[in-house]
Amino acid sequence: KRFSTPPTTIFSTAPTRSECSSRRALWTRTGISLLISRGPSTKSDTVRNEISKNLLPVTVHSGLHLKNPVFKRMSFHDKLKQVIRGINYEEPKIVQSMYIFKQPKIGGAVTDHIDATFLFVEPIDHLVGLWIAVDDADEENGCLAFIPGSHKRSSVDYRFVRTHKTDGSPLLKFTGERPTYDQSKFVSVPVKKGSLIIIHGLVVHKSEPNTSTKSRHAYTLHIMEGKNTKWSPDNWYENNSKLFHSLQ
Repeated sequence: KRFSTPPTTIFSTAPTRSECSSRRALWTRTGISLLISRGPSTKSDTVRNEISKNLLPVTVHSGLHLKNPVFKRMSFHDKLKQVIRGINYEEPKIVQSMYIFKQPKIGGAVTDHIDATFLFVEPIDHLVGLWIAVDDADEENGCLAFIPGSHKRSSVDYRFVRTHKTDGSPLLKFTGERPTYDQSKFVSVPVKKGSLIIIHGLVVHKSEPNTSTKSRHAYTLHIMEGKNTKWSPDNWYENNSKLFHSLQ
């Protein structure tokens, strides 16, 4: 299934009142919001050219938003700040950045999950992901899919945590029972490059393998509301003031 009510909100610095209202309503109902790029996306091409200078692993983790000037400009762009203000974050902080490769024919699936499993905060709904399409994404090359409304939960029981062990045993592990989800409830969200998907930290999402001849790259950020929010000391990496920078 495809996203049945595609929003008309355009990725702009000055959305209309109607667009803002539509965005908030979609966010509340489904747990995601989609901002569509208008016209050619030269910024996506710039990002792709920049990442091509590096080796091509599956994912380049953390710190791109501070360590690389191209990604830093994108991460702290006024458009993204406006988007985060639109979901009423008062003291947003970037806690993670990743560049995700999904190469033609070999790009693997990302299994169904919620971001709060890996990045746990309290209150549990004070986390969002920003997923920026560097390429066009569709069902063939592994676009995102999610379960609408699955963010309406009161607890997170399955987590990826640090064990704090010093005896040589594993430093990281999953705790709790991994949940299973009805696969028939997932809807795919095909987008054009340059578009932005805002993902609630509690919404269930996944992506299928890339079976096409087209790449499906994406740049992602995770943002937490810094005001009155606690970063779990058991998260797989610690609260790092050198990496956790304000998006105000």
